[in-house]
Amino acid sequence: MPEESSPSADLDLRLVRYFTVLAEHGSFHRAADALHVAQPSLSRQIQRLEQRMGVRLLDRSKQGSRLTEAGRIFLPEAQALLRSAQQALATTRAAVGPDEFTLGHVGGLTVTAMVRDLRKRRPDAQVHTRHLNFDQVNAALLDHQVDAVLAREPFLTDQLDVTVLYEEPRVLMVPTVHRLACRTSVTVDDFADEALIRYNDAAYDAFWRLDPRPDGRPAPEGPLALTTADKLELVAGSQALALAPAGGDRAPSRPDITTIPVEGIEPCRVVLATRAKDRRPHVRGFLAMLRVGSSRQVT
Repeated sequence: MPEESSPSADLDLRLVRYFTVLAEHGSFHRAADALHVAQPSLSRQIQRLEQRMGVRLLDRSKQGSRLTEAGRIFLPEAQALLRSAQQALATTRAAVGPDEFTLGHVGGLTVTAMVRDLRKRRPDAQVHTRHLNFDQVNAALLDHQVDAVLAREPFLTDQLDVTVLYEEPRVLMVPTVHRLACRTSVTVDDFADEALIRYNDAAYDAFWRLDPRPDGRPAPEGPLALTTADKLELVAGSQALALAPAGGDRAPSRPDITTIPVEGIEPCRVVLATRAKDRRPHVRGFLAMLRVGSSRQVT
C-alpha cells in the first residue's frame, strides 16, 4: 500500500477538523459555508483524509452524505485528537508566558517610534517600555525585567548580544559663563586640566571622562553624579564639566548650560542589547522587527 494511504501515516489536523465539521453539519454545502471554503475544495480535502487513513469515512449520494462505520468510529477519536492539540497549545503558551515584549531604554534615548511600529506590526501582542539607568542594562536583561535595551556603550555585556545601530559624536557640556562657552568646537587640549563629572561604573566613567587622556595622563577627578539631574546641577554650578552624546541629555531647557562639539575623540555607539541565549520565538520575532526598522525609527 502506498505510504500516503498507510494507516500509520501522519494525520493533518486541518483535515481532521474538516471531517468533524462535516460530520456535525451532515452536508458538504453547510460544512463548506461554516468553514468558509469552496464545496469542491472541501470534498477534495475529505478524500485526501480518506486516502491517508486507508478507509472510507463517508457514503456520498444525491441525498447528501452519511458516516460509514469507519467514520462513526473515527469521529469521537477525531474530536478527542483536536481537543488534545488545543490543550497542548494552551499548555505550551502558558509555560512560555504571554506574547509580551518589554523594551528598555537608557538616558535620553527614546523608543516611541520603535514601540509604535512594533504595536502596528503585532497588534495582538503586549509591548511595554521601561526606562533604566546606564548601570542597570545587564542586570535588567539577565533578570528578565526587559527583553531588549536601547542603550549607549559602554556597559557590562557579559551573556549579552549587542547590535550596533548607529554612532553619535560627543559634546562638552559647560555652563554659559565658562570661558569655552562661545566656541564652535573644542579639542581635549582645551579642557585637559578641568575636572569632568565622575560616574559609579568604572568602564562608563573611563569612557565619559576620557581617562586616561590621549597623552596617557590620568583625567582630573570631578564630583560624582548619580543621576542626570545631579550632573546638570554640577555643570551649571561650575563645579565640573561633562561629556555627553550629541543626541542625548543636553539640557535644552536650561539656559545656563550649553554644549560644544569635541573634535578628535571617538563617538559613542547606540546599540540594541539582548540576552545571548534567549531563543523564545516571539522574542526573536520582535528583535528581528526592531533591527530591520531601527535605522529609520530611533530618534
